[in-house]
This record gives sequence, C-alpha cells and structure tokens, in this order.
Amino acid sequence: MDMEAQRFLWEGAIPLQIHLHESEVTTLPSPPPALILAPRLGYLPLLASHLKPYFSTALPPGVDTIWFDYKGLPLKWYPNSLFLCLKSLMDSFLYLQLLLSCRYIPTGVLFDLLCAEPERPWNLTVHFRGYPGNILIPCEGEDSIKWNFINSLKEAAYIINGNCKNVMNMSQPDQVELWRSVLNGNLEAYRRVSSKLKLEAVGEMNSSSPRSRSSMGEIDVSGQVKPGRVPVRLYVWNVSEDFDDLEDAPLIDSWDKVSYINRPVEIQGEGRFFTLHDAVKCLLPEYFVDKSLGTAESLTVGGDDEQRVLSEDASDDKKAEEEVETSSDDHVKASYEYEEPEIKLVRIQGIEPKLEIPFSWVANNLMHPEHFLHICVYLKVPQVNNTMS
Repeated sequence: MDMEAQRFLWEGAIPLQIHLHESEVTTLPSPPPALILAPRLGYLPLLASHLKPYFSTALPPGVDTIWFDYKGLPLKWYPNSLFLCLKSLMDSFLYLQLLLSCRYIPTGVLFDLLCAEPERPWNLTVHFRGYPGNILIPCEGEDSIKWNFINSLKEAAYIINGNCKNVMNMSQPDQVELWRSVLNGNLEAYRRVSSKLKLEAVGEMNSSSPRSRSSMGEIDVSGQVKPGRVPVRLYVWNVSEDFDDLEDAPLIDSWDKVSYINRPVEIQGEGRFFTLHDAVKCLLPEYFVDKSLGTAESLTVGGDDEQRVLSEDASDDKKAEEEVETSSDDHVKASYEYEEPEIKLVRIQGIEPKLEIPFSWVANNLMHPEHFLHICVYLKVPQVNNTMS
C-alpha cells in the first residue's frame, strides 16, 4: 500500500457551509451558516456535537433530531429504505439489531455522488425538527455509527480472508483505539491497530514466497496473480439525459434514482490485466455483457450468499440483509435491446481515475478504513422501451 496515497486520503476534507432551515429560525437576525471542514472518511451525523450548540439559541422549543438536506433532498447516511418497511413489523429490540447491521455512507461518498460538479463549499441545510421518518431512519448517536463501522470491518474481513476471527477477537481497548483513530484522523494509530487484523492487500503474497511486481499487483514466479477478493460498495446513478460537462449533469432529486450494490469483486485466473473498467463491468452484469469476463478462469463477482457477514449482534438478520441487496439489484435490472450503457463518470475518494488504471492499485490505495472500496458511478442508460422483469 502506498503510504503517501493513504495519508492523502486521511487528510481529505470537504468544506461545508451549513444553514439552519428557515422554518426553525426563531431569532433576528438569522444565525450565520456554520463553516465546517468535514473529514471525507467521517459521517454527517457526527457533526451534531458541533451544530447543536452553534444553532441552539435560534431553535424553537422541542426535541432535537438532526437531519440534513441538499437542495431539498434529505441526506441518507445508510444506503437503503427497506428498514423503514420492517420497522413496523418488528419489536424494538429486533429493529435495533437490524439497524446496527445497516451500513453508513461516509460524508465523502455522499459528496461524490450528489455533486457531479464539485461544489465548494458544499451548501447543506440542517434541521432539528420535522424529521422525515418516511424517508430517513434517525441516527442513534455515535455508538450506533461506531458499531456499524466495526460490523463493516467484520464483513470486509470475511470477504478478504474467508473469516472475521481477527476482528471478532479484537480487545476492547483496540476497538476503542481503532474507532478513535478514525474519528480523529490519526493514521498512525489506525495502522498500529489495523495491522493486527491481517487484512492483506489485493494480490499481496506471503512474505516467505518468492515474488515479483507487475502493474497488475503481486505475481508469483509462475506469472499467476494470487486470487484476491475486494469488498466493494457501488453507488450507481442512472441518467437518461446525455451531458458533456459535469456542470450540465442533472441533479439527483430522489433516492429512487440511485442503486446501491454490495458485491465483492473476485480476481482469479492467470495474470490478465484487470482494470477499473473491468471491475465496474463485473459489478454491473445487468448492463454489461462481456464474455471475456464471464469465464470460470478469469474474473468474477462474488455470489449473493458471499456478500455479507453479519456480526454476532445481528446474526438473526441475514434474511433481511439479503432482501435489501435483492431489492437493490432488482432496481437496476431491466430487459432492453442490447446497447451498452455509457459510463459517464467514476469517482472514488473524490478522485476521477482513468478507467484503464489497474484495479489492484485502486483497491489497495483508495479503500476506506473499514476496508471497503466505495465507488460512485454515473451511468447513462440507452433510451429504449424497457420492460421490468
């Protein structure tokens, strides 16, 4: 892993200009917007400790439940809405367990997805009243985000190593130090603890094995790439309008236009140069038909039964998790006359890498602290007479 690249990511931040919604302002003049440099690797709900005191004197009486919107779109910090449907069917304990298994979306990923043309500062509106419970699930505080982070780490470990024993066996002090390192942007502390988890980089060979390097990643003396599994979370925005410049891209005004796909990419076979473009195609087989990527000897995407590993806390919720993934997959499936969609944009960690870049480099250097690679894709789908299956 490139230490310089990793340090660059950990220092990444988004300038936010956060306005209190006009309906909640009770003072004259209105309070000025809060200016915050938010870590890309952080989560919007964690800003509550800064924003509540800042706007407290202007708020009307009532119970504070913080939420944000961008140009009228309520901002989710989790990728799907099935939980809202299940809430009414479960008792509070089971619902809490399911909520803990939900995966939070980092602030940087939201920015990359919603701002085709990066907006600096990013103008958001904060609310403390009128929570849209039909759209969003309230964040239960920092502990909820912490355990979601740990659960994601377990899931990634299972995908990479086939088990998550090292994460499950973390001591309580190590868990606290790991989480605090992410909160505080302390890369050195993070590396000190995460090294104990033994989550190898893609294609990384055992240190005792003879090896040589290639642009693909690590290869052994026989020229074969060591099989690797990359935990990926893909956010796909399907657009029907064409655009040449990002500033002309339409706004995302509904979460129904965004698909969330949680699939590991599995690299197998003999030394084929595997690019980011190849990985995106593998992750979207509903759209891209490429027989060269579909053979048993080449490159595949992990099966649905291998997509998730739930922690002990949420082991009874596997069925609900699979329903979430199935729902997301169904959202992107359609039958149409074959005309390959156009990838308008791929953005990872605020970077728009060339599609020809080796996927192993992307996976090893642009992953988030929970060892998932978050990829935002703008996909222009051909205008045809679609029939939903």
